[in-house]
Amino acid sequence: MATIDRQAATLALAHALSAAERGLPVIPLSRTKLPALPSPHRDEAQPVLCRGECGLPGHGVHDATTDPAAVRALFAAAPWATGYGIACGRPPHHLIGIDLDTKPPEADATAALQHLALRHLFTIPETVVVITPSGGRHIWLTGPPGTVVPNSASRLAPGIDIRGAGGYLVGPGSLSSRGVYRLAPGTAHLGPAPCPSALLDLLTPPAPTRHHAHKQGDHQGRGLVQFVLAAHEGQRNTRLFWAACRAYENGIGEELTGALIAAAVRTGLSEREARATIASAARMSAAR
Repeated sequence: MATIDRQAATLALAHALSAAERGLPVIPLSRTKLPALPSPHRDEAQPVLCRGECGLPGHGVHDATTDPAAVRALFAAAPWATGYGIACGRPPHHLIGIDLDTKPPEADATAALQHLALRHLFTIPETVVVITPSGGRHIWLTGPPGTVVPNSASRLAPGIDIRGAGGYLVGPGSLSSRGVYRLAPGTAHLGPAPCPSALLDLLTPPAPTRHHAHKQGDHQGRGLVQFVLAAHEGQRNTRLFWAACRAYENGIGEELTGALIAAAVRTGLSEREARATIASAARMSAAR
């Protein structure tokens, strides 16, 4: 059972309710920044592609809601939650998150975004910006209804991750194992601004041809396996979950499962733990 920090849990609920009042669908998060509620299908031998149709909580971003009573119920079921996630791509805001990393070798993510803006002739408007405990930045933008922005990691440039449909952003005021997420000075009074059309074009690329998609999948698959293999103790489950989510989001989850399990076992996880983590990632990515 997770240790309960009641003050952090109370603050997380208060922040989550405030976000929900502004039309932002929320879910409780643990200190690991992962959904706090375990899946009700976690003991199934095979992945269960349920997005909450079973009526039980524990389906990650698919639990996200703006209903105050439902928000309170989710947090009551996860009293250890110290943060909250905001679902992206959902009405009314259709939120898009631009995640700028500051860790080497991606320390120039901000400069990379500025370079993209100059090259493609767009300007990031005044909008909500959240500072992460590591010093990174989450830029909040809104998309038009009917446009699906996919999640991606370093596709635009190294260190620039995109949180789109099926993804979530850690909300300001959340407490993670590394610290607190805070609104950047001067942005607390702002709402999320519309995404510039030129940037939106970059975020919604045309579907690749089948041949190109196959080559791209092979390359990405190798990169995700290496990402898992590089995990140190304390990172293994988190890295495996992240890699599996990216694999399923890009349509290579099933074919990469064996390689990801083998990589996770090499880092010290048991095969059972690895399979359970990948099954959880499969469930979270099922909607996409």
